[in-house]
Amino acid sequence: MDKFTTLTGVAAPMPLVNIDTDMIIPKQFLKTIQRTGLGKNLFDEMRYDDDGREIPDFVLNQPAYRNAEILVAGDNFGCGSSREHAPWALADFGIKAIISTSYADIFYGNCFKNGMLPIVLPQEQVDILMEDARKGANARIAIDLESQTVTSADGQVFTFEIDPFKKHCLLNGLDDIGLTLEKVSAIDTFEAMATQARPWV
Repeated sequence: MDKFTTLTGVAAPMPLVNIDTDMIIPKQFLKTIQRTGLGKNLFDEMRYDDDGREIPDFVLNQPAYRNAEILVAGDNFGCGSSREHAPWALADFGIKAIISTSYADIFYGNCFKNGMLPIVLPQEQVDILMEDARKGANARIAIDLESQTVTSADGQVFTFEIDPFKKHCLLNGLDDIGLTLEKVSAIDTFEAMATQARPWV
């Protein structure tokens, strides 16, 4: 998993509340167990018409936001079923951080496991960043995980809270496997001792 330290990028405004995981990645795309390839189907039912053509008004189809790395979203983002394909699709599209007032718990946890930073800010601060995002590609939002700050395009700085363990994992690029591998020497020592003590196992 890539480390997350700082990010300065274009933010796409998605002010809808209760964007659920089926909106993020519809159920017909859940057959794969690959983390890649789902970006093209992100928000599929909002991005494309029944004939598979892009809907021009949808934010991620607009030229200014095709390379967005941040989403500024409405309340309760990622609610609904607990599909990990939702953060997979966001990450595969190129989204590295989301800013909202709240998230569904399982989606929130899955973001960290996939190297994505979900930031919680008060509504008035999200509103300011939403207006920033509406300015298009010229308005870039900066995120610094170490200092736990979000800086708007005009220099307003907002601080956010994050669990220290989740912060450590993102800063060091550690998913569950990476965390286990940090203990590999202790695991090897235990296995050697266990083999000596119980060679018949």
